[in-house]
Amino acid sequence: MTDTTGQRDTDGSGYFLYHSIGQYPDKAVDMAKSLTAFAECWGAPNDDQWGYALGQRQRFIDLWSQLLKAPSASLTTTENVTSALAALIMALPRDDLEGRVVLVAGDCFPSLHFLLTGLADRYGFTLRTVPLRDGANWVEDEDVIAAWGPEVGLALLTWVSSTSSHRCDLTTLMAHGRKQGSVIGVDITQAAGLIDYDCMAVAADFSISTSLKWMCGSPGGGILQVMPDVIARCQPSLRGWFSQDNIFSWDINTFAYAPDIRRFDNGTPSVMACAASVPALEWHASQDWSAQLEKNRAYCTQIIAASDAAGFELASPRDADHRGGSVMMKLPDDTDPQGLLADLRARSVFADARGPLLRCSPGFVTTQAGVDRLAVALGSLRRNSV
Repeated sequence: MTDTTGQRDTDGSGYFLYHSIGQYPDKAVDMAKSLTAFAECWGAPNDDQWGYALGQRQRFIDLWSQLLKAPSASLTTTENVTSALAALIMALPRDDLEGRVVLVAGDCFPSLHFLLTGLADRYGFTLRTVPLRDGANWVEDEDVIAAWGPEVGLALLTWVSSTSSHRCDLTTLMAHGRKQGSVIGVDITQAAGLIDYDCMAVAADFSISTSLKWMCGSPGGGILQVMPDVIARCQPSLRGWFSQDNIFSWDINTFAYAPDIRRFDNGTPSVMACAASVPALEWHASQDWSAQLEKNRAYCTQIIAASDAAGFELASPRDADHRGGSVMMKLPDDTDPQGLLADLRARSVFADARGPLLRCSPGFVTTQAGVDRLAVALGSLRRNSV
């Protein structure tokens, strides 16, 4: 393949990796300022450090809470979605899981499945993984419902799949789960920051996410949001001085959990990822999200059309109401995915592949010119393979 699009650009117009890291205008400048300010405070010979550092963490928490419309004091920081899920499972009352079933879909984020597989014996639950149908690209909601009975102590729903961009019907699934009496969690990672998620409206018992992807923040900036009534029943196994209502209580023979989400904290919290992510969260808070989503939808429609024209198999739902912000397509059997990515890179188009699955997510810095270059590359690939 040859690049017929002219000089390689570096403006992000061909950036399609919002399912991975995520960029917004001037991100590097904003992050550098934030981390420089942190370094200057942390390295100063005075006693300002903790007030500043914990203030940055609280700003991170407040911005996430605002975005998700979370109840007060129901959201805290974690390293990632895996540690968030582990913290929740290790905090639930024993009867919620022991001798019961934990339900998850087969297209969940693999890291979470790895975790659940390892915890099953230790916490006495059976892991039930709802499989994909033969030849399917995502797990159907009706199959999740069919596998979800009153024996399910906890169900983890994947709002948007990272391998198909399929968006599950949270309203229907939540209604079914409530009838079964299950604890229900939602992994919102692949859509948070693009599609509105209202904790109060969804009413899941807990939600987990990262500050990467559409959030455009830093690695290490995970979040755990837990509804107040569930918090009151939880006693996290991993606990420390920040788990207390008064973190400066030094009586080692007296410990009491904080009454809110702070009980999920433990030792001295990590704040660097919070400081690095605050600029992105503040940028998010200032956006017209209907306009951003409309732009994404328009570009996804064009990518699907280009995929169809090239004769590829679409691995994402065509209906935008059933899709996140990404488009996945299956490459021909004779295509070298890494060779294709190298060709795209030469055209200043940045996507990725999971095996033969090409993943493209147009977002905040993507432009029409970038979408056009991607379409040309897909058409060129098809012509060269016939």
